[in-house]
Amino acid sequence: MWQSNPPGSIYDYIRVASFSMGPDGLVDQWSARATELFGIPANEVKGKDPVEAFMPPDLRPRGHRKVAEILDGREWTGLVPFRAPGESSTRGIAELYVMPSETADGERGASCIVVDVRALRRIETDLAASQAIFGQSPFGFLLFGTDLTVQRANRRFATVFGGSVDEHRGRTVHDYLSRPEAERMTAALERVLRTGEAVTDLQLTGSVPGSSERRHWSVNLYRVHSGSGRPVGVAGVGTDVTRRHIAAREAASARRNLAILNEASARIGNSLDLETTARELLDVAVPGFCDLASVDLYQGLLTGDEAPPGRATDGGAELRRVAFASAVSDTPLMNPSVNPGRTPGCCDTVPIDVGAVHRYPFNSPCAGALRTGRLQSLPGADGSLVQSTLVVPMVAHDTVVGLVQFSRTKGSEPFGERDRALAVELAARAAVCIDNARLYRREHERALILQRSLLPPGDPEAAGLDIACRYLPGNTATEVGGDWFDVIELPGHRTALVVGDVMGRGLRAAVAMGELRTAVRTLAQLDLEPAEVLSHLDEIARGLGTAGSPGRSARGPERSEVYLATCVYAVYDAVTRRCTFANAGHLPPVLVEPGEEALLLDVPPGMPLGVGGEPFEEVEIELPEGALLALYTDGLVESRDHPLDEGLQAFRSVLTDPARPLEDVCDHVLNTLDTRHGEDDIALLMARIQGLPAEAVGDWRLPREPRSVGRARELARAQLTTWELDPLIDTVELLVSELVTNALRYGEGEIRLRLLRDRTLVCEVWDAGLVQPRRRRARDTDEGGRGLQLVGLLSTAWGSRRTPRGKTVWFDLPLPSDSAPSEPTVDQLLSMF
Repeated sequence: MWQSNPPGSIYDYIRVASFSMGPDGLVDQWSARATELFGIPANEVKGKDPVEAFMPPDLRPRGHRKVAEILDGREWTGLVPFRAPGESSTRGIAELYVMPSETADGERGASCIVVDVRALRRIETDLAASQAIFGQSPFGFLLFGTDLTVQRANRRFATVFGGSVDEHRGRTVHDYLSRPEAERMTAALERVLRTGEAVTDLQLTGSVPGSSERRHWSVNLYRVHSGSGRPVGVAGVGTDVTRRHIAAREAASARRNLAILNEASARIGNSLDLETTARELLDVAVPGFCDLASVDLYQGLLTGDEAPPGRATDGGAELRRVAFASAVSDTPLMNPSVNPGRTPGCCDTVPIDVGAVHRYPFNSPCAGALRTGRLQSLPGADGSLVQSTLVVPMVAHDTVVGLVQFSRTKGSEPFGERDRALAVELAARAAVCIDNARLYRREHERALILQRSLLPPGDPEAAGLDIACRYLPGNTATEVGGDWFDVIELPGHRTALVVGDVMGRGLRAAVAMGELRTAVRTLAQLDLEPAEVLSHLDEIARGLGTAGSPGRSARGPERSEVYLATCVYAVYDAVTRRCTFANAGHLPPVLVEPGEEALLLDVPPGMPLGVGGEPFEEVEIELPEGALLALYTDGLVESRDHPLDEGLQAFRSVLTDPARPLEDVCDHVLNTLDTRHGEDDIALLMARIQGLPAEAVGDWRLPREPRSVGRARELARAQLTTWELDPLIDTVELLVSELVTNALRYGEGEIRLRLLRDRTLVCEVWDAGLVQPRRRRARDTDEGGRGLQLVGLLSTAWGSRRTPRGKTVWFDLPLPSDSAPSEPTVDQLLSMF
């Protein structure tokens, strides 16, 4: 049987043609390939002279000579131009192999083999190009057969994987790659060989002989065919992309770090609470930057102590674990420390709970980081889940405020230089925010202490009033405000009720509030009318912005700080149950009469304190027994979520049962109203009207004559006897005698004597004179001038105030059941002389 070569052999590319010549030099045989090459069928060429038929005329003589030599028995090889019959120009060049032959009769002929030179040149060019691409390529080149074994490898591949080119023949991908990677590569080869679809950028990892470095390759695979289109194998081109992977990983790490820093800028420092700021840091770091993280802050910062000047000296101060975060489930709160039994620097792990107060050993890396203020990089302990830890001190303004630890577990990418720089940056940003929070908290606490110190201590008491009050400062996320209230006892069992609010927040507002409150108390003791008190306060508020402002003259008055405040000032008289109001831009008081709905009192609001130029008006209202009066600041009824009118209506609606105990009413108001959880300070002052009963008041008018002195003593004695205050009779008679005598001597008009009994005994002597009494020291030779000295010595308090029609001189004595002052000593009595 004849077996043909498979399609795609070299002869299919060369296409060899043949013919033969007889002894006469004419063509006697013509192959089919010759017909294809020359384009002439056999019946047209047999019996013809090939020189005459195919060679140009100018070459024919030389052709005849060569044919004669061949027929004489000589072989010849050469290049011969040829043309097809009927063509005038040269068609091509043939490489001719001529071999002498003999016929059966012994005559000489010739056999000729012809190859088209152009086909040979194409083959040579293709081979040269193939060899250049395959052999000289800077990339690893492999040719796999249909059995997936290496048929050929180039020098670059052999250089990388060792050995000569021939030594790689017959190997498989399992000889170069790990089993998982080799199986991926084999599957790709089978798919390309089966489908003919190329595979591009197949990513493989491995290592080369003699090196443990992890390499990355990008492999392209395509199927190779023979000339007839039959698949003969798979070609693979591999490129080492390790550097590209490293660069891409670094770029990705840089982008991640920038993203983390951007997130840190947005999320860290939104709160002025130290613990919250620490948790914000860990929310940014875990899991984007590390797997485990913890924050320790100095205990002194958390308890309000001043931060140490500069860096910590020993790193051994107490710290508190304030935050911990983990991206790994069931991970204990671990902390690196030095095992005393091992080499310094070797770390064990000791659990520290959040909230625990602890110290780091002096020779531990954590204490070293606190002392030096520099990052420490620690490997994980044997058997620990942690691969490595960065111990980073939190430094703000050259002060170490704490320590943050970032840890990555085994299997995660190790920390690099970029990661170390990022860890320091994150810790520094958090440290600045924590230090700012510490400074704010310190100032906030100082302002709060100042503010609270200026408020009335305990439960204020007043004659004819049942009083309850509440003060709620803003929460720790807000600054203190300038809200205040006060209850001031005035002569004659009268009481001043004050509620005010300095606009603005912070320590300055609290200081301004303190100055205004002090001024109110001072003005109240002068017994001025409410509108007059607010007028003086307005002048004081305008002066606050310029007082103590260095450089004001250089900057000009337009740069002076302006303090504005609102205030309600009310004076209640327990005898008449009348209350006089004056308002400086504050919210109106609320009054609830028994059995009636709460209403806003129509008190002209006036301008805020500090504006100036506008007078204040007064409104006098008689308050019924049992009525409820409420003074408050805007924090109770105003917020960003609902307008003021809604807040006022809600406040009025909750005051539905004024007969309840006053403390319960206050609690009910604060628990019912939406006060926005302390966005602003709240001051609430409530008073229930309880006027003095008629039997507690003794009121008489005396004519302007000398006998009125004796009459005053008689009236006082009778009233004290009725009130069963006999121990006070002698003292009251003496002091009433002195005051009435002065009214007769220095005053004008009718004289009025009034005794008031409540928590103390008050005696008042009224006259129409405007000259205020003045206490003076009498000379030894003076017969008078010692009356006011005697009043001041025997009473607990005395004074004088102006009235619409003159003046009132008064003194105050404690009731016998109270701790009365001791009798004056001889020295005190002699001091009047």
